[in-house]
Amino acid sequence: MGDISKDIASKFASHKVKALINIKYTSNWLSSRENDFFKPYGISPQQYNILRILRGAKDKIKVQIVKDRMIERAPNATRLMDKLCDKKLIERERCEHDRRVVYVKINEVGLELLSAIDDNKNLFFLENITDEEAIILSNLLDKIR
Repeated sequence: MGDISKDIASKFASHKVKALINIKYTSNWLSSRENDFFKPYGISPQQYNILRILRGAKDKIKVQIVKDRMIERAPNATRLMDKLCDKKLIERERCEHDRRVVYVKINEVGLELLSAIDDNKNLFFLENITDEEAIILSNLLDKIR
């Protein structure tokens, strides 16, 4: 089992400061693993999030709705969707009544990619905690926010 104090060779002013640093350190560690995981699929974690949102929507939705639902608020969400369009994973459509409104929808190729990603259960580090611990962790993180 890891210990943040040993991992970064540091002491902390309090348990709360140690917890905060541990959250930040773990977040960075997870981001690194996430980037490595998605690299073979040719997409970023943020693009994966967009694809998941579109799959859940089941039909075309406004770009702004996608932005609002993103886990990591990306100021470059439009550019991320441009890249997904270039990769032929989503389709874009302008509103007939208001040209400022753009709709996006996941296509069959995008759904197939998500299916392949879903089949890859390479989240081995989650085996380190039980379902009960996952609930407690999630509740504690909610409490901090």
